[in-house]
Amino acid sequence: MAERGVRVDHSTIYRWVQRYAPEMERRMRWQWRRPMSDSWRVDETYIKVRGKWTYLYRAVDKLGNTVDFYLSSTRNAKAAKRFLGKAIRACKDWEKPSKINTDKAGCYTQAIRELKKEGKCPQDGKHPA
Repeated sequence: MAERGVRVDHSTIYRWVQRYAPEMERRMRWQWRRPMSDSWRVDETYIKVRGKWTYLYRAVDKLGNTVDFYLSSTRNAKAAKRFLGKAIRACKDWEKPSKINTDKAGCYTQAIRELKKEGKCPQDGKHPA
């Protein structure tokens, strides 16, 4: 902007970033995706974020690419369902998993069962429900 003779305060640029970055990310997200396999491995771990302990839920495909992640303050079926629903919703029909491998935590089986009942998780796949 300075090259063109326009004076802009740093707070204005910050407001622009806050306003337009989510839209730019939404439009470009499909280009960032790598090829994914239809087999996911799902787990959670306990990490410290900004001084607070939180659960990091993550889904990784068979090739080792991160499908999606989610931070939650709780480790229960509701958080697992929210994470899996978000991950599946972000996929196109041909990207949805046919197999979800979990660490046998009870929250995942309940979440997958509920997502199947709602029609959000593929019915014909091999899921632990």
